[in-house]
Formats: sequence, structure tokens, C-alpha cells
Amino acid sequence: MALDWRPGVEPDVLRTRAELLAQIRDYFARTGALEVSTPSLLRFPSLEPAIRNLPVGERFLRTSPESAMKRLLAAGSGDIYELARVYRDDEAGTHHAVEFTLLEWYRVGFDHHQLMDDVQALLATVMPALSLSRRTFGDACLSVLGFNPLDCATQTLCEAALKHGFQTPTQDRAMLLEYLFAVPVAAALKGKGVFISDFPPELRAYARLSTDGMPVAERFELIIDGVEIANGYHELTSATEQQALFEHEQRQGDAARRIDERWLGALQAGMPGAAGVALGVDRLLMLVAGASSLAEVAFLE
Repeated sequence: MALDWRPGVEPDVLRTRAELLAQIRDYFARTGALEVSTPSLLRFPSLEPAIRNLPVGERFLRTSPESAMKRLLAAGSGDIYELARVYRDDEAGTHHAVEFTLLEWYRVGFDHHQLMDDVQALLATVMPALSLSRRTFGDACLSVLGFNPLDCATQTLCEAALKHGFQTPTQDRAMLLEYLFAVPVAAALKGKGVFISDFPPELRAYARLSTDGMPVAERFELIIDGVEIANGYHELTSATEQQALFEHEQRQGDAARRIDERWLGALQAGMPGAAGVALGVDRLLMLVAGASSLAEVAFLE
């Protein structure tokens, strides 16, 4: 029997998608960002332990265009954006797919607060009725968990994680914080649109750390109805600090994965201060179209 040849996406959703992409391009044309196109096949894989590249021969399909776009910034591109097809191995589910569209952009001279304003302005053009609030990571967790995880003991995090369904006791603060944010806190954000900023240093990824008071990572996530839509950073520009983070990721994940030397080279050359964000276009389209899964809005194999 022949396989069902029909695509899972209806024609009206394809038209909505085309309109959304046109609105995105119009927004960046009006706000002075240059559209770029960077390579999908890379020499260096992602080092993030939770993300796996799809290998193609001796190269890797990109999980994001971040490395290449930072090289463009260091070369003097100014504000840039890309609507990129990206690939992540072993990702499948209601809100995940192996192949999807990522909108990534960078604003030179911005910090993460200014970039949140930029994200909100973009979304206002495609979803005018959308209401967004802002909370810090500590405040959001305090309201759900009853304590601020930025200044509590690891044992407190462990006990809270186990209470909310975490299966394996651990003293890894990053793992515990990630779980608590992704499960009980995200669940409490159902039906809301909120920027969560000022993450614990353990969840800094590649963001700068603040120097005012208690150190926090200068990054944010946009959560809408409990689903992550965008992830933004006041970008790290120190090659030495970036290399240390890469080496830490190697130890936590696959030591055989090579460090991206061109990324470090761009930072050594002097990438300008900037803030950058990645936004899931297919997840945004779900909201615009009133869909409940990626399969309704993206042509998936």
C-alpha cells in the first residue's frame, strides 16, 4: 500500500505562514536590520549537551545560525536577522520537530531589556491583541515554589524538584533549576504571555553576567501559554570567557565535539556589544493560526 502523500498543512495555513513571514520582513525593513543567509552545513557541532546536530558526512546541519551571525557582526554587518531552517536530532513532539524555522536577530548596542522591547514591537505587528508582562526568574519561581531559587540551598531545589515529579535526586543546580522552570513554573504560566528575565548564573548559556548586586544572567525567555517562543541574550563578547563555557560544555556533554574556533576568532577580533534572540517561527504561527501542534502549521516528514 502506498504511503499517504498528503501534506499535513492546509492551504489556508500556508497562506497565513506566507503573510507572517512578510510581516516579519517588513518589520525589520522598517527598523533597519539587514536580512542575511548563512550556511546550513557547518564544520563545528553545537556543544550544548541537550542539543544534538544531525551529521552530514564530516559536517553538521546547524542547530542555529548563531556562530555565523556573530562572525558577520564582528565583520561590521550592523543589525542583522535570518529566517533560518535549522535541525536538531531526536526532537519530536507537540512543540518540537527535527527540522523547523528559526528567526534569529541581533541588535548592535542593545542590552536584553531593549531587545525585549524589540521582540514585543515585532509581535505587536503580527498579534496586535497579544498582552505581554515581564517578571524576573526569581519572582516567577517565588510565586510558584515559595522561595527564590537564586539564593537558596541546593537541597531545597532538590526537594522541590522531587515534589514536582523529578525522578532522580541530584546535586546539579543547573539541572534542578532547568526542571523547576520548565515544569511547575511554566505550567503556572498557562494562558499568559510573559517575558522571564534575569536567570540564575547556572542557566546563563552564553549571556553576560550582571555586575550589580547578586549576579544574574542577562537573558530572557518569552513564554506564551506555557510554551517557550523566544530566547534572548545580552551577548557575551569575551573570547576567553566564551572558551571557558565551551570547555565546560564539552565536559558535560560529548568531549569529542570540537570547539568552534571561528566563533572564538570573531570574539577575539572584536565583536561589538549586542543583544540577540532566537524565536520559533512555527510556534509563533501556531499562536497566530490558533493551532495546537506544529504538525498543523509546518510541513513535517
